[in-house]
Amino acid sequence: MNGDALLTTGPLLTIGELARRTGLTVKTVRFYSDQGILSPADRNPAGHRQYGADAVARLDLVRTLRELGLGLPEVRQVLEHERGLSEVAAAHAAALDVRIRVLRLRQAVLRTVAARGATAEELTLVHRLARLTEDGRGRLVGEFLAEVFGSTAPGDARFGGDARFGGDARFGGAARSLTPELPEEPSVEQVEAWVELALLAEDAGFRELLRGLAADEAREAAGAGPVPRPGLALLVRESAGPAVAAGVEPESAEAARVGDVLLERYARLVGAAGAGADGAVLRARLAGRLRAMADPRRERYLSLLAVVNGWAAPESSAEVLAWAVRAVGRGGRWSAAAAPGAVRRNLPGMP
Repeated sequence: MNGDALLTTGPLLTIGELARRTGLTVKTVRFYSDQGILSPADRNPAGHRQYGADAVARLDLVRTLRELGLGLPEVRQVLEHERGLSEVAAAHAAALDVRIRVLRLRQAVLRTVAARGATAEELTLVHRLARLTEDGRGRLVGEFLAEVFGSTAPGDARFGGDARFGGDARFGGAARSLTPELPEEPSVEQVEAWVELALLAEDAGFRELLRGLAADEAREAAGAGPVPRPGLALLVRESAGPAVAAGVEPESAEAARVGDVLLERYARLVGAAGAGADGAVLRARLAGRLRAMADPRRERYLSLLAVVNGWAAPESSAEVLAWAVRAVGRGGRWSAAAAPGAVRRNLPGMP
């Protein structure tokens, strides 16, 4: 009997008995013993290894460490007190953080590809977008917003204020409000939202849509003069929102009246008259603006932006905008008298 056996209490255990007590297989217990992770307390007359009761607790610790992903060298260092358990745990937790981030990216790519029914080429693009560094994400978003708002660089003092928008500094704030900022430790949902948002940002058609909306808003702001006035989005919510909530059918006479009210307020917003053919032009222009605002890609971008930035989900305006498009398109009895003081020449594009 060796000296270690003198320190044990209770009956010695064979490999089979030790396996039954710990729930491990005999092969696993023998492997740990062969690797020096578990030392036998003695051998029986037949030469078979026997272990003390302390081996049960030791194997429980080994199994826990292994299930947490530690390798045998690290397990041995902990058991032999060469490294503190807290030190090893901290190092391994840091390594797991890296692996988790990689797995989140892979999961986001696979889910996006599955949801979109992507081709092999799109898979490559989605994977590239998911792996962008913080600087890479910043460049992509900066280029997107610069194209939409007309600036040359996101850090430029003119951001959103070039001649095309009349130098209106409000568009700098609008650009910043549309900027996604993925956190250092994003959730799976945030990574997935970022990938889809980045795909939208690279969509030429979507860029053109937002560029048109920004240009229209700039022209409307210029037509309104120095006195600040509510934007079109607010006008739609105030005019059409209550009708939608009340269940007014968009093809009804009541909807046509609401559409006329919205058109009147829009004329005041842009400083335009609506007499005769000019009223039809203004109505067509408003309907076009509403259709662009109702594009589902715009609302989807805002929803994804909220997920990426950790904001509350925005209230959907899709139903109200769709209703307003139909109501305005019905036509009505609106005339120049509805917008007193407005002059025809103030409406861009009118003869």
